[in-house]
Amino acid sequence: MQVAIVTGASSGIGFGCATKLAEAGMAVLGTGRDQERLAELAAALEAGGTDPERIATVAVDLTTDDAPRQIVETALARWGRVDYLINNAGVGSPKPLHETDDESLDQFLNLMLRAPFRLTREVLPHLAPGSAIINVTSTFAVVGGLRGGAYSAAKGGLTALTTHIACQYGAQGIRCNAVAPGVTVTPMVEQRLTDARFRKLNSEMTPYPRLGRVDDIAGTVAFLCSEAGSFINGQTIVVDGGWSSTKYLSDFGLDSEWVQR
Repeated sequence: MQVAIVTGASSGIGFGCATKLAEAGMAVLGTGRDQERLAELAAALEAGGTDPERIATVAVDLTTDDAPRQIVETALARWGRVDYLINNAGVGSPKPLHETDDESLDQFLNLMLRAPFRLTREVLPHLAPGSAIINVTSTFAVVGGLRGGAYSAAKGGLTALTTHIACQYGAQGIRCNAVAPGVTVTPMVEQRLTDARFRKLNSEMTPYPRLGRVDDIAGTVAFLCSEAGSFINGQTIVVDGGWSSTKYLSDFGLDSEWVQR
């Protein structure tokens, strides 16, 4: 039995990753800050057919000093091993650099760069050949993004950390890759999609005729944890319908009246 740790598992992409990996037969340890939402995850996994013995959760703030030890020790005490670490926890709604105060900067860097760094460091001694680490980054770590600010800085750092881990520990049979979602419809994003400007910047500039779904990202993560993905190392797989790699603009966007910037 393989064991996966998924951070930020109580909602959105993390919830989807935990579900997809459980469906693949893995034992899953989900982390998040809200115990009630983690209980909903556990109930959903059990309702989907996962043996309760293969489900565990840890309610913890990933930025606290003791969080990595607490998470890894829970997995080891329950199953005696860890095979996959999915560093997914994050926060959205960033501001551009000139509007970002130090408190916000620290919040983004602590949660989306320092926390995965420390958790990976804690889990590394327990990873056997064939194990893998998947870091969920962003298209904003691939191309320049308006209003990215501290979010772009954190995700860009996580991308660089991904390639370092792939190089440093690949010879031990430990792979590391990043999955970079485009705009994906999750509870965190739904509110922003009510903003017409945000919606246009994404839906009208994505050549594929829809926005991302949680299952798009979770399926890619599961693939990277499978035998089919076992020779992929040090890569960023962008899952965004072509948003970051094209100069697409929809007919609606082309036909719309130009407005002053």
